[in-house]
Amino acid sequence: MPRFAARDVLTVAAQPVLLLAAVAVFALAQGRGWEPGPATFLFQFVVLGLLVALEFLIPYDPSWRPDRREWGYYAVYYVLTATAGALGQSAVLLVVAAVATPDPALPLWGEIPLALLVGSLASYAVHRAGHHYPSLWRLHGVHHVPSKVNVANNGVNHVADVLISQGFVQLALALVGFSERAVFGVGLFVVAQGYFVHANIRVRLGPLSRVLVGPEQHRLHHSTDLAEAGHYGSDLAVWDQLFRTFTWYPGREPAAVGLTDPGLFPATGRILVTLVHPWRRSAG
Repeated sequence: MPRFAARDVLTVAAQPVLLLAAVAVFALAQGRGWEPGPATFLFQFVVLGLLVALEFLIPYDPSWRPDRREWGYYAVYYVLTATAGALGQSAVLLVVAAVATPDPALPLWGEIPLALLVGSLASYAVHRAGHHYPSLWRLHGVHHVPSKVNVANNGVNHVADVLISQGFVQLALALVGFSERAVFGVGLFVVAQGYFVHANIRVRLGPLSRVLVGPEQHRLHHSTDLAEAGHYGSDLAVWDQLFRTFTWYPGREPAAVGLTDPGLFPATGRILVTLVHPWRRSAG
C-alpha cells in the first residue's frame, strides 16, 4: 500500500516540484551572479534526469519507453537541437542585452508574470503557424514523426525549427521591453514545462490543468486525429482556451500519436535525410 501511495503523490507533485525547482534556480542565479546561459543549460539536464526517472516510476504507457536504438538517435537529436538552441539563445541574449530596457517600468515580481503571458502567446502563435503553413510544417513536422511521446524524443526537432521558435519568443519578450532578468526567469519556466508536457508519465493536475499545460493535453496534440489535436501551448493553457484549440477533458486519450501520413517525412532514425528533407522539392 505505501508503494502505491507514494506513486499517487508523485502524480500530483511532479509539476509543482519542477516549477519550484525553476524558482529556486532563478533565485540562486540572481543571488550568486550565475550566467543565464550555463544556468539554463544545467537546469535542463536536471529536469531531463528527473523526468526520465519519473517515466519509470509513474509511466503513462510503458510501451512508449525508448529502446536502445531509439535512445541512440534521440541523443544525436538532443545534441543537435541543444547546440542550435544554445547558439540561438546566445544570439538572442546579445540582442536582449542591447534592446532590453535597463530601467523596466515594472519591478521584477510584476515583470515576470506579464513576460510569461507575452512569451506564452508568442510561443502559441509560432507553434500554431508551424502546423498551418506548409513551409514551417516541413520543419516542425519532424517533431511529430515518432509514434510515441516521451521525454527523450522531446529533442527530436529540426534545428531550424528550434532557432525560429526560440528566437521568435525571446525576441518578442525583449522587443516588448522586458528586462534580461525577466527573460531568463521565463526561460527557466519554459524549459521545465517543455520537457514536462512531453514526459510519458501519469499526472493528476486537478484545477491546474485549466491554467498550466500537462502531459495529458500535449499527448492529444500529437494525436493522429487532427480533430482532437489542438493544444499548441506548451506552458500556459489559457491561449488554447481563448482561441478554441483546447480539446482535452478528463479521461480523454489519443488512440494513436504520430503523423496522419507517415510517408511525408523520413523515419526519425534517418537523421541526415531528415535535416535536408525540408528543402527537397518533394518535401511534404
